Amino acid sequence: MIVAEKLYLKPKTIDEAIRLAKKHAESFHYLAGGTDVIVNKFQGNEESDCLIDITDIEELKQIIKRKDHISIGSLVRLDDLKNHTEIKKLFPALLEAAHSVASPMLRKTATIGGNILCENRCVFYNQSEWWREAVGYCLKCDGEVCIATGGKKNCFSKFVSDTAPVLIALNASLDIVDSNGDQTLALEDIYSGDGMKPRKLSHAAIIRSINIPTKEKQSCVFKKLRPREAVDFSSLTTAVSKSESGKIRVVLGGVDPKPILVEGTIKDNKEELIKQAVKKARIIDNDFYPRLYRKEMITVFLERSFEEIFK
Repeated sequence: MIVAEKLYLKPKTIDEAIRLAKKHAESFHYLAGGTDVIVNKFQGNEESDCLIDITDIEELKQIIKRKDHISIGSLVRLDDLKNHTEIKKLFPALLEAAHSVASPMLRKTATIGGNILCENRCVFYNQSEWWREAVGYCLKCDGEVCIATGGKKNCFSKFVSDTAPVLIALNASLDIVDSNGDQTLALEDIYSGDGMKPRKLSHAAIIRSINIPTKEKQSCVFKKLRPREAVDFSSLTTAVSKSESGKIRVVLGGVDPKPILVEGTIKDNKEELIKQAVKKARIIDNDFYPRLYRKEMITVFLERSFEEIFK
């Protein structure tokens, strides 16, 4: 049964949005592109009484080139990234990742902030309400057991953002605002690894901007495994970056409740870096592809990425 929200609010500033979030703290959800929230509402996975639509906050729609980084507002739409000259020049892998999300129509609505914060997914959870009731409710929707593993403690719904692995590989940080003020965090630090509560941000927090450093040149390779070239969420996302100073960052998505990060240098053994990444990934059978196939594809993707990045 689809239940409409009882209250729809549309603030003009970040401060106003935070005040409204604090006022309706018991049951609200922010709305930006809506490509995740609205679908979850139809499936009965999102039942907030109040929607706070932040799409009128102009401050969040800017892309600004600063002295040592590029600042991307969280409401910048994925499709609009390709129109920015500096991003096209410096971060082509980010454009590739953004282009891999959903479909052309959805990318004209979906925002980069929304993709970073998209809900973790599992084939046993992201279904209609009657399907979930028939198969048995899981830990993520008031059940007592993880249907994928049979465990009663941990939810392993998978992290599926495609832009976040590239941004983490590029050492991006976030400017975040909530009722306690402003703070800056490394992007990878906002993820908890808990499938039921996948982010460590307060519910009222708003990402003001995503900041990608430009002090030194970075090259990055992006790859994504999925059944079709459009619409499907990731079964495995990889991003490998190399900086001018010789630092390596390997990032995995789609194979754990949070992004997997392995750091090294160009002097390190690449096979060892790959083994570290594979070992860290907590892959379970909650996806279209079998667990063992996705695990094998991590090595395939990373070996190909290292070949490309060291050409």
